[in-house]
Amino acid sequence: MSEKAAPTRREAYRHFTAMPTRWGDNDSYGHVNNAVYYAFFDSAVNRHLIEQDALDIESSEIVGLVIETRCTFFSSMGFPDTVNVGLKVVHLGNSSVRYEIALFRNDSEIASAVGQFVHVYVQRASNRPVPIPERVRAVLQPLVG
Repeated sequence: MSEKAAPTRREAYRHFTAMPTRWGDNDSYGHVNNAVYYAFFDSAVNRHLIEQDALDIESSEIVGLVIETRCTFFSSMGFPDTVNVGLKVVHLGNSSVRYEIALFRNDSEIASAVGQFVHVYVQRASNRPVPIPERVRAVLQPLVG
């Protein structure tokens, strides 16, 4: 069995998005349900692309499809915490990008969870892989680290 990785610190990430937790995010144990962590990942990545005019969810001909996700949990979060989502790119390929995403509870310097999220860029109409569009690449390049 492999050893669990240590949580990362805020300074390891290039971009942050604050997201409030909601009452319904909590499970019966009183903390954010593990499935919600993946929603934070997906929302942070796509929000960044949309805000940087690299993705139009209605009309972009080329889109990123999620092909892989994973998450390592370190400590609980719960409503009414604010989740600060740290984002960086750990691999920028021809048609794919691997993000590392950390979730920080409120003002904590230590991540509550760290995940990875992979997009493969495809032609929307055919779902066939294509090179990452230059506009998207220009938005992702500053996140490489």
